[in-house]
Amino acid sequence: MDTQAADEVLADFQGHLNLILARVRTLWKESAARIHPELQPSGYKLLAYIGRTGQVSAHRLVELFEMDKSMVSRQIRMLEQFGLIESRPDENDGRLRVLTVTAQAERVLAELRAENAERMRSVLAELSPAEVAAASKAFRLIAEA
Repeated sequence: MDTQAADEVLADFQGHLNLILARVRTLWKESAARIHPELQPSGYKLLAYIGRTGQVSAHRLVELFEMDKSMVSRQIRMLEQFGLIESRPDENDGRLRVLTVTAQAERVLAELRAENAERMRSVLAELSPAEVAAASKAFRLIAEA
């Protein structure tokens, strides 16, 4: 493939990636609203991560999401007020707090994960397992860049 053709393919890929990112932001907003009308998309992202990992410290969330400490603190307070997360002392270091999701949050997150998984299965049904694996590899490489 010549350089011009490669550049056109890359530009097409980047354009579709931008559309995916815009769709993800919309899904975060819709998912946040389904959980609680006042939950912000950034709060949803934190909640979903806590739900996936089981427990995490606020400090780790700041690092992972590259968010300001005050923003993470506000979102954590809101999540606690909405009854979606609980905070408890870390077993290894009592100075730290560990965040976990509540049973209520776990239920709604499980529903959203199931719906999202079904949407993905439907969208990716026309691809072979090898094509899905190649797309997954591309996204992994982009995420690690």
